[in-house]
Amino acid sequence: MKTEKKLGVWMDHSIAHIIEFTDQWNELKTIESNFSHLDKVKSLTKSESLMHNKEQQLQTEFYKKIEEIILKYDDVLLFGATNAKTELFNKTQKDHRFANIKIVVKEADKMSNTQKIFFISDYFETVKA
Repeated sequence: MKTEKKLGVWMDHSIAHIIEFTDQWNELKTIESNFSHLDKVKSLTKSESLMHNKEQQLQTEFYKKIEEIILKYDDVLLFGATNAKTELFNKTQKDHRFANIKIVVKEADKMSNTQKIFFISDYFETVKA
């Protein structure tokens, strides 16, 4: 029987904490969106339309980085306080590469690293039961 590779991703629109299970839960990496407040100010001085285009482009790059990691897992929990997790989930549902990956979305507040690990552990224990 193959061991399922499990992943938890706490995310909002600016950062994603990637937490994987090997023999215990460990934060694998943090991915940050490249759209900063300074970029927003610079873009707004030129035009609002340019700012939105730049923001969308960088958000797409941010999601693609997370998608590449998700592809290596069998069971993925996306959670966080904003709708970024749902946006990413919707993108994955339209992409055939994710067809054999179980991806679940859960609402969660801002959390410490320990709280994130407990949240993920609780989810996967409940699913297993």
